[in-house]
Amino acid sequence: MLVFDSGIISESTAKLSNGTQNYLANAVGMTASVAPTELNQFTAQLTEREKELSSREQALREREIEVGLNGGGQSNDYSTYLLASILFIMLVLILLNYVLDYIRSREKQTAS
Repeated sequence: MLVFDSGIISESTAKLSNGTQNYLANAVGMTASVAPTELNQFTAQLTEREKELSSREQALREREIEVGLNGGGQSNDYSTYLLASILFIMLVLILLNYVLDYIRSREKQTAS
């Protein structure tokens, strides 16, 4: 089969094989339907509304990007740097506190 599909033997066999596969794919089909009930109709309405809302949200996001309202990332970067520097200062102060306590306890031990 692969020999015919690849066209090694002849180019016409590859075309014939592809044509046959396309014909069979189009000829074989399946359909199914469900009898409309109240629940099915509500589900279809909800699904339609969800699609509509998602498309509206996407359009709103695109407009915000075009207008430049979604520029919150810059202030976010500033606040991140500010919080990181405050945390670093606090870490240094805590380490300094432990070092000074250790030095003070050593001095008390040597004085005794």
